[in-house]
Amino acid sequence: MKTINILLYLILILIGKGVVAQEAEDKLRIICFGAHPDDAEYKSGGSAALWAQLGHHVKLVSVTNGDIGHWQMAGGPLAQRRAKESALVAERLGVESEVLDIHDGELLPTLENRKKIVRLIREWNADIVIAHRPWDYHPDHRYTGVLVQDAAFMVTVPFFCPEVPHLTKNPVFLYSSDRFQRPYPFRADIAVSIDDVFEKKVDALMALESQTFEGGALGNADFVQSVPPASEPEFRRAWLREKWDRRASGEANQFRDALITWYGEEAGQNVRHAEAFEICEYGRQPNHREILQLFPFLPQPE
Repeated sequence: MKTINILLYLILILIGKGVVAQEAEDKLRIICFGAHPDDAEYKSGGSAALWAQLGHHVKLVSVTNGDIGHWQMAGGPLAQRRAKESALVAERLGVESEVLDIHDGELLPTLENRKKIVRLIREWNADIVIAHRPWDYHPDHRYTGVLVQDAAFMVTVPFFCPEVPHLTKNPVFLYSSDRFQRPYPFRADIAVSIDDVFEKKVDALMALESQTFEGGALGNADFVQSVPPASEPEFRRAWLREKWDRRASGEANQFRDALITWYGEEAGQNVRHAEAFEICEYGRQPNHREILQLFPFLPQPE
């Protein structure tokens, strides 16, 4: 009898492990690349929070360390400061983060850097990869886009970076939104309401003090004086919230047609805050059903 009970116990453990393994397999894995320790947070932070709330796995990667992204400090101390800020944003969003040790303003689309991006995508076993478009005002943004584009095929090639197992299923590669018009303007293939997590995104971005409250590389003493001080956290948050309300509502208004496509006329018209993404022509090309699977917080068919 005792032997039977032990066997039943072991069977239940194995069944439990199988359920856990199945649940893990059912979870999406998303990796978002930004050029600096704020870009992925700014462009995809709301969507990242939505995925995370449903138990999916999200990683925000800064391809440079941001070590010249401030008007008053630079070098190692700034890089360390920005890495800590980025990690705190990720913690508040419920996701992971990593900052690569490449100097701010010096990113180039080299073979070495292509391999770094390929390894990161493979190690994360990504279903979705998000990055800048490869035309942008900042060279680091452009080259982040180029490097991720260059990885879009190579992640599936067995003998490229063979020390990391290749992906057998190509991820869906997405561009985050921008306002640049040449060679062609951003197209919102997918628009996401972040209304349910907007306050969480604002709370998370509070951690990016060097950028939000000190102005980053283009800040100055006058700007800092214009911002509510750290000693008044409620006013400081209200100031940041107003700024992001304008930005995220501008995104919703700009891509209203896409919101209506995914949420329907009434709900789409009522979305106040949004993030939008364009499907890169490299990588896997998802159909409508697959997009709903990849963005499970979009309205699902009954």
